[in-house]
Amino acid sequence: MTLEMLVGLFGGLGLFIFGMHMMSEGLKTVAGTKMKKLLEVLTNNKVKAILVGTAVTMIVQSSSTTTVMVVGFVNASLMTLTQAAGVILGANIGTTVTAQLIAFNVTELAPVFIGFGALITLFSTRKRNRDLGSIVLGFGILFFGIAAMSTAMEPLRESEDFIYLLSTYGTNPLLGVLIGTLITGIIQSSSASIGLLQALALSGVFASIGGTGAIQICIPILIGTNIGTCVTALISCIGTSTAAKKAAFIHFFVNVFGAVWVMLFLIGVDSVMTVNPVYEFIVNISGTFISSSGEVVPNVARQIAMAHTIFNVANTIVLFPLIGYFVTFLDRVYPEKAEEYGLQLDDRLLNNPSIALGQVVRETNRLADMSFKNFRVACESIMDGNEKLVEEVVKREERIDEFQQGIFEYSVKLSNENMSEEENDRLAFVLKGSHDLERIGDHAMNIGELAEMRASNKIVFSDIANHDVLNLISLATNTLGDMVELMESDETALCYQILDKEEEIDELTDRLRDEHIRRLNEGICNPYAGVIFLDLLTNLERVGDHASNIALGILGLKLHQGLINRSEFDNETIAE
Repeated sequence: MTLEMLVGLFGGLGLFIFGMHMMSEGLKTVAGTKMKKLLEVLTNNKVKAILVGTAVTMIVQSSSTTTVMVVGFVNASLMTLTQAAGVILGANIGTTVTAQLIAFNVTELAPVFIGFGALITLFSTRKRNRDLGSIVLGFGILFFGIAAMSTAMEPLRESEDFIYLLSTYGTNPLLGVLIGTLITGIIQSSSASIGLLQALALSGVFASIGGTGAIQICIPILIGTNIGTCVTALISCIGTSTAAKKAAFIHFFVNVFGAVWVMLFLIGVDSVMTVNPVYEFIVNISGTFISSSGEVVPNVARQIAMAHTIFNVANTIVLFPLIGYFVTFLDRVYPEKAEEYGLQLDDRLLNNPSIALGQVVRETNRLADMSFKNFRVACESIMDGNEKLVEEVVKREERIDEFQQGIFEYSVKLSNENMSEEENDRLAFVLKGSHDLERIGDHAMNIGELAEMRASNKIVFSDIANHDVLNLISLATNTLGDMVELMESDETALCYQILDKEEEIDELTDRLRDEHIRRLNEGICNPYAGVIFLDLLTNLERVGDHASNIALGILGLKLHQGLINRSEFDNETIAE
């Protein structure tokens, strides 16, 4: 293989991947909302989940993208892991569409698609039209890349050494699987690997291999690409939630299990039959096409596409009754941590408002735990200058927002049910309290952003400032710890303790702010560090305010229940 051939192959592959990415992004933009709605609503059983996974992946042209979306819905408790497994099975079918498109061999029309796509993208004033233009442009670039790869590999059809290599080693199925796995693991795209194989077919390399020889060589490579595409999911799940890891393992299991049983089946058939009927069937349904030299030759590119589709459909049928057992196995081996459970609120509980309210309270307490944990991690990140901790803060903040929104929507539904006055008071507290907890999460996020600013600009606090901030963080942390305990116990003494500590936070914040401004005026502190320091003080003080709101809310409930007297409550309110 010459340098010129390698350069042409490398450039063509780059065009193919870029075109596929452009087409995928355009399709996601145009159909994004509908895709999410499909995934949310139409996956209440495995059959629907498979169909939805197929449809969505046909749109986005990437099984990895579909898997990432599915993991998001599992984390948000909008989809069970069993439903996610169905979508992943369907995604494997949907990803075969790219190979089917390539098999049409419309490379001669690629410049037309590129021209029209570029015109629409560059000159259209409407965003939707520009997105449609990028789809057409990506489609054209994809086929232009296929043409470039095919042209680059045309000299191989005259190479006796390469034909000998294909004929001799290509029939070794295990070697084929290994080649497909390695290439896809490197390229990080099964569609690109299969496109590369189809480009080799379109170049005419397989023309000298008659009968079923070509597809016999290609099928193990195809199966290897399905294993290789798991690398992306496995790498992406490092450092993620347990649900994300489970989804990646399901993807890995689906493809490896499929590879094992299909290879064993084909090897078994080869051992007992002279002609493999599977290969014969694929060759017969794929037809022929007229080559550039005018010869009628087997359509190996179509054979590859059909084999890929048949393999994934057959694997889905075989795994359909088994996937539920694998999900159960994963749940037992990798139980989720309490924080990782999705929001556990079931509309069926609304028929029993007391039970539903108890569940809302439990989920609100979990929200309090998450907000407290995020605050501590954010404070650790800004004091240690650890930017990696900020990533943890960002991920947990997303869950906090999802929880608060879910609690709010469920509480609104519950408020329309018939409840006692005491239950209505508790529900009103949950609505207000969940907002305060979400705001604590927002302030933790703000502190995380300050940590990034401090780290990226190498800002150093003075020893005095460090000491002062640590004292305030310690006081705020203790206050939030009391708040979490209060929400579990409803102890009156904790309410007063929180209110006293919040008052200390306010006084300490005011004193630290005045002292810091004095240091700035005297030139002791860096002005830029001063901005971060003052913003940090503000966020810490606001966290205390929200903890105080929770304490006052609990006191209000106790007042309505007659557990404290009016004068006691009014005194605390006035003090606030």
